[in-house]
Formats: sequence, structure tokens, C-alpha cells
Amino acid sequence: MRLGSLFTKTSFIPLGSVALGLIIYELVATSGIFAAALMPNVQIIFSTLCSTIADGSIVNHAGATLSRVLLGWFSAIAIALPLGVLMARQSHIEKFFMPLVSVLMPIPSLAWVPIFILWFGLGNFTTTLIVFYAASFPMLLNTWTGVRSVNNLWIKSGCALGANSSQLFWKVIIPGASPMILTGVRQSFQRAWIAVIGAEMIAASDWGLGWVIFDAKEFLNADIMIASLVVIGLIGFVFERYFLQILERRSVVKWGMVKQQIN
Repeated sequence: MRLGSLFTKTSFIPLGSVALGLIIYELVATSGIFAAALMPNVQIIFSTLCSTIADGSIVNHAGATLSRVLLGWFSAIAIALPLGVLMARQSHIEKFFMPLVSVLMPIPSLAWVPIFILWFGLGNFTTTLIVFYAASFPMLLNTWTGVRSVNNLWIKSGCALGANSSQLFWKVIIPGASPMILTGVRQSFQRAWIAVIGAEMIAASDWGLGWVIFDAKEFLNADIMIASLVVIGLIGFVFERYFLQILERRSVVKWGMVKQQIN
């Protein structure tokens, strides 16, 4: 009974949802609502995906996009996470930076693309800078919120047990804020992907999945466009399953801040 239940939860439901999405797409694609050139069926998309993987083109473009995402994303975490902690712990730092954050945060990252192109030209630096901008604010604000929301009773209990400032920070505050910090990591990763695809369509010259989608649109190659979207989705799925979920299990789950999910 347990094995059957586990199989249902771990295999049937995820595969079933993907299969349902494919069936709905295939029904719409073959219904004639859209021309075949604009909405190719699943078989054509799969064939295009396989051929672009075989010739290495989609792999090279995905590698270029992923490198921009990771560089911008890691840079955002390296700067925004400690700044968020400092803002939450030091009121004068919060008062200094919060007005700037409040002004910049509502500005969409893609709105900066034309300006950054004027300043820095086309290419990797501009695209990575857009990713950094987009990924910084979710990381910063979630960290700031998480540290501020740590239960004061936990801090008082740590002090009563003789913990010093360093021990309170690493043993109480960081674990207490970890669910929000991890949420910031996830949200900043998602924002990074949104930003990089948009930026590549405009500023990445001739490399990256965003450029592939934009270029394929000019020639009505919908199969290439959708195949590129599939690659983006697969990368996101792999990263979530084999990086973020492992990070979650080794941090917030291990510390008892959230319940372990059965995958």
C-alpha cells in the first residue's frame, strides 16, 4: 500500500501533469485553430529539439545563456544577501539603502536594456548586468524580511543559554531567517531567467536562447522557438530538483524550519 502510494506521489502525478499539458497542446495544435507553421505539433517540436541537440547548436546557446544567468545570479546573491542581513540588523544601514531600493525596485530590468546598451554596448556584460539587477531585489528583500521576522523569543532564549553575538547570529538568526532566504534564492533565480531571455533578445548579439527565440520569430520557425522554451523549462526543472531542493534539505529541513516533502 505504501509503495503504491509512494509511486503515485513521486511518479504518476508529475508525469501525469506533463502528459496532460502535452495532450492539450497537441489537441490545440491539430485542431486547425492555428496554422501548422505557427503551432507545430509535438512530434515536430521533438524532432527539432533532437536535431538541434545532435548538431550542438541548442547546447551552445543554452551554455551561453546559463553562464550569463549563473554569473549574474551568483553576483546578486553575493551582494544582496549580506546587504539584506546588514539592513535588518543595523537601522542606519536600512535607512540609508531602503529609499534607493524603493526607487529602483519598481523599474523593470528590461527597461534598462536600451540604456545599458548605450553605456556598455551589446554582449555578455550588458546581459549579465541586467540579470544581476533583476535577481538582486528578491534576494535583498527576502533576506531583510527573514532576518527581521526571526522570533525574538528565540534570541532571548539563546542569550539566556549564554550564547554570544556570533553564536546567536549563526545558530539562531540565520536558521530562523533561512526559509525566507531560500525563498529569495528561488525568486531571484526565476527573475534571472526572465531577465536573461528578454535581454538576449535585444542585447546579446547572436548567442543565447533568447536570441534564438527572437531570431526564429523573424522566419516563422515556431518549432525552434518552442524547442528553446522546452530547453529553458528543462534547465529550470533540473536546477530546482538537483540544486535548490538539495539546498533546502540540507538547510531549512535539517534545521526543522520546514517539513520534508515527499518527492
